[in-house]
Amino acid sequence: MIIRVRHVAAACALGAALTACTAAPEVPRAARPAPSAPVAPSRPPTLAPGPAGLTPVFRNGPRTHGRTVALTFDADMTADQGPRAAAGEHFDNPRLITALRALKVPATVFMTGRWAEEYPAQARSIGRDPLFEVANHSYSHYAFTGDCYGLPTVSRARMRADVEHAYAAFRKAGVPDARPYFRFPGGCYDREALKALTPAGVTAVQWDVVSGDAFATDADAVARQVLDGVRPGSVVVMHCTRSAAPATERAVRTIVPELRARGYRFAKVSELIGAAGGRR
Repeated sequence: MIIRVRHVAAACALGAALTACTAAPEVPRAARPAPSAPVAPSRPPTLAPGPAGLTPVFRNGPRTHGRTVALTFDADMTADQGPRAAAGEHFDNPRLITALRALKVPATVFMTGRWAEEYPAQARSIGRDPLFEVANHSYSHYAFTGDCYGLPTVSRARMRADVEHAYAAFRKAGVPDARPYFRFPGGCYDREALKALTPAGVTAVQWDVVSGDAFATDADAVARQVLDGVRPGSVVVMHCTRSAAPATERAVRTIVPELRARGYRFAKVSELIGAAGGRR
């Protein structure tokens, strides 16, 4: 028995030399690559702060980057208009949104927090549609200066809180990533308002083309005003409220094909700000 084992051992030693007595060597497995970390969504472009670190103000995109125009729509509703909505007044305009989708027009909707609370399903639908982006139009739609088209006024101490309240309302409605852009109610602002919003990290967005759709009933007149005013890089201000801007949807159906015939391409505000490269 012992001799036999020795013979086997000797044979195995010889076989090992000939790579025939042992099992084939295990091939090392290729190391698995480490799982990639999820890519964080890039932050939308903003402008560099203005003088003394004040909130920057954007009015239009570059005039030399081709024929690009941004249509923007203010979804207005003041904090005290709930009873009017309950009585049947319509501060939304679903047919306008449907028209933009049918025409495949990207757009930026400046929404008040109060509007998002009144119409959460619509706010969520707009906010989750890649054709659109939602930006901040304050929570209350109260003016940030005195004497602004008769709007109630928010105090200096409450300005930043009003903006942040709007973002909270968007999140509650299901808007996933509202943009860091802010439009002053009525477009009214001063140095103190810009200073108050500096900690919020937003870019204030104005416009260079006034559509004249507020309270207008003549859609052709609104369309003519927009078409006469648009230049490359323009930001057009319009409204997304049936009660205050009943002609907007009809005007858009004229404006869009005409601008396309002139060689214009529609863009969101974020694209124009990105093209500006941090410059106002």
